[in-house]
Amino acid sequence: MIEFIRQPWPWYISGLAITAIMLILVYFGKSFGFSSNLRTICAMAGAGRRVSFFNFDWKSQRWNLMFLVGAIIGGYISSQWLKADVPLGLSTATILDLKKMNIHFDGDTVPGQLFNWHFLLTAKGLFIFLGGGFLVGFGTRYAGGCTSGHAISGLSNLQLPSLIAVVGFFIGGLITTHLIFPLLF
Repeated sequence: MIEFIRQPWPWYISGLAITAIMLILVYFGKSFGFSSNLRTICAMAGAGRRVSFFNFDWKSQRWNLMFLVGAIIGGYISSQWLKADVPLGLSTATILDLKKMNIHFDGDTVPGQLFNWHFLLTAKGLFIFLGGGFLVGFGTRYAGGCTSGHAISGLSNLQLPSLIAVVGFFIGGLITTHLIFPLLF
């Protein structure tokens, strides 16, 4: 059974799983969004006493916190015991694009050359991680949710603001990939 779980699965399995989860959430009147957990955690910690944005009934969001905890536990289990022996299957064109930016593809989900403590403690690494973290946090708050919330939940509910946000995410990704990454690397 473990070997069956460890192998790479086809893309449509996750598509069907996401569809099933969205149907369940719609049935129960919930909307999916991972970034809203940060607001819930701040409200739990008492931030609502100082900032009105965090003053809401956080107990109604316990189900989403369980999803967060499950994602963390699931990620840990899969990285420790279910890691496939098969390298990540990137296209040849992507590997060549990475090589042009002097980023070595080592078969992992993230380039080990960039995601390590040594790189983080360099000026470039600190700039990329802090700058990227700030932009993700600012963008998530400004857009009223994260990519998963807008792209999965918002589009499933046919929300126009989510469509606009998703188009913005794609444009930002293209700009980053084709203009900013070549400058950084």
